[in-house]
Amino acid sequence: MKPNFEEMPWSELRAYVLKYREDTTALHIFMNRCQPRPGSNGYDFPSTEEGRKQMDEVFRRKLSGEN
Repeated sequence: MKPNFEEMPWSELRAYVLKYREDTTALHIFMNRCQPRPGSNGYDFPSTEEGRKQMDEVFRRKLSGEN
């Protein structure tokens, strides 16, 4: 029997997802409960070719250590 993921505390659900990575039900519930960290940068790129190019550029800069 699977645990009740809806009732499981966030830290336990995270540990479960890390241990049972193939459990897509738990992963979906975990991802739905994830929230951006306070003070983190949020990016809202449009789902267009230009938006993907902008997102790629942001990732490239972050990975290379630029702003």
